[in-house]
Amino acid sequence: MYTNKLKTGSMRKVLITGIISFFLSVGLMAQPQRLIVLTDIEADPDDSQTLVRLLLYANQIDLEGLIATTSVHQKSKIAPESIRRIIRSYGEVQSNLLMHEPGFPPASDLLALVKQGLPVYGMQGVGDGMDSEGSEWIIKVLEKDDSRPVWVSVWGGPNTLAQALWKIEKTRSKAEANRLIDKLRVYTISDQDDSGIWLRKHFPDLFYIVSPGGYFNATWIAINQPFEGIDNATISNSWLPEHIQQAHGPLGAQYPDVAYGMEGDTPSWLNLIQNGLNVPEHPDWGGWGGRYENYLPTQIEEGFTGGVPIEAESRPIWTNAIDTFTPYVPNEYGRAIRPDTITFADNKVTLWRWRDDFQNDFAARMDWCTHTYPEANHPPVPALGHPEKFTMRSGDVFSLDASGTTDPDGDSLSYWWFSYPEAGTFKGDRKLWFYAENLYDVHTIVAPQVEKPETIHFILKVTDKGSPALSRYKRVVVTVIPK
Repeated sequence: MYTNKLKTGSMRKVLITGIISFFLSVGLMAQPQRLIVLTDIEADPDDSQTLVRLLLYANQIDLEGLIATTSVHQKSKIAPESIRRIIRSYGEVQSNLLMHEPGFPPASDLLALVKQGLPVYGMQGVGDGMDSEGSEWIIKVLEKDDSRPVWVSVWGGPNTLAQALWKIEKTRSKAEANRLIDKLRVYTISDQDDSGIWLRKHFPDLFYIVSPGGYFNATWIAINQPFEGIDNATISNSWLPEHIQQAHGPLGAQYPDVAYGMEGDTPSWLNLIQNGLNVPEHPDWGGWGGRYENYLPTQIEEGFTGGVPIEAESRPIWTNAIDTFTPYVPNEYGRAIRPDTITFADNKVTLWRWRDDFQNDFAARMDWCTHTYPEANHPPVPALGHPEKFTMRSGDVFSLDASGTTDPDGDSLSYWWFSYPEAGTFKGDRKLWFYAENLYDVHTIVAPQVEKPETIHFILKVTDKGSPALSRYKRVVVTVIPK
């Protein structure tokens, strides 16, 4: 095991500190999200990369299935053993991870979740006689006595999910089928076989997030795409060996080099992490995995799909949305941060605007695999001196306050308050809300004039000065009503 030796008393103190920090930062949030993964692992190294990262959050997400499937890039092969290999490496560091946060499941529990779809492509695996261990497992998970939704994160083709829903429709009453399907929340990394469009057409009420069409126009690709005008260091091939692959124990050693793109599948579950920003049931509120809006796309961008035909959508889906974003950068003198001189406006910015934050978080958790608690960094614990939701009348003056914010390592903290216009309904003048947006409490915010109730989302971002610097958030939703 990769646990360094500490005296018994020191170890006990370290564990208690980690547990208290975890429950302060996570325990007061919503219950962990349930997640089933469908992966065409071995079609591209990025599935293995994504799985390494996912296992580092296995204490914050309730994993309920890891199913090996096919895709357009791997039509007749599945590779469950590759999933098991990575889980076994996780098992070698699990005890060290528990020093930093509680709840990391034993590798044996995760190995029991590894299942197989059929080694056939797309709709060829849907219909009579096409049940598989994987499709049956999806049904079993949906039938559990658990009211929480079931997220299905699809890294390859979704035909194993399609078969499960095909069977549910054939063998259950309409009411029961609707009840089970209503539990599902699907995010597919584009369409990697022809069953994706079938699912959306055949089950028009199925909650479905996807960027249809060419991959290079998708929101998810912003996780690995360098952009002009920003610092792209945390996705570079020089950053990965230092922070992930080398000298981070057996799990880091399982992280392969980039072939086509780093971790293209990771955005399909990033919004499930409990960081104070993500609200999974509201894809339009934005988070680490991007922001998505529910509408019927009438123009779908062409481009590379691996050969999967692009078809017109038949109903609204959760899909690409646009943020207008001006990054803030360090200021050499005076106020610690300032707005950059460049503004971006597209669907990809909804994801990459958080990229340094989630990359640093990944690096810190990878440190947890080999470091003791005092040797590693842990995220700050933001707090508010007021409710997360409140109502004001037009013209009223209010404040935002981060009183009570702490850091488990005693690090110095930086604060940044900003509005997220696209997440709220208020679309009026985006005036300067704050005189100094980097104070822990900001005063004299004037509620705008409105003709009907409108919502404004304010985000508090708290970043420690540890290494790597870690960020957590609080989202404040202010409803403004006419005076």
